[in-house]
Amino acid sequence: MRLARKRRGGFGETSASSDIAFLLIIYFLVIAGFNVNKGFLMTLPAKDSSRLILKEDLLRFELDDDGSLLFQGAVISSGEVERTIRSATAANPNLAVILTVSPLAHWQQVVSFVEMAQKLSVDSFSFTMAEARGGP
Repeated sequence: MRLARKRRGGFGETSASSDIAFLLIIYFLVIAGFNVNKGFLMTLPAKDSSRLILKEDLLRFELDDDGSLLFQGAVISSGEVERTIRSATAANPNLAVILTVSPLAHWQQVVSFVEMAQKLSVDSFSFTMAEARGGP
């Protein structure tokens, strides 16, 4: 006696393929709406770049342990920093701003300074960590 076999339907014959396609479309639409890049957009020099910066073109700031901004050894407010950078870039388009950060400075103050430099369209910006002070 021969038994009749049921023939299985393929993937294309069921409604599962349309459901999966619909879910994939929704998934990609939702993912496309996310803005993943939340970092700073700064242009870095090319690897083979040989740009020379003169000492007169450097504008140095320091961020102290307690979060004070120093310019030429004196404490300066963030508004004064902004005015200083604006006037210096107007006088010298090749200006490079350097921020020396104390290891104990709060990271948000560094981020705020970088945002200000970006807002002022500073082309050359650098920051470095100050050496830790020795103990007693």
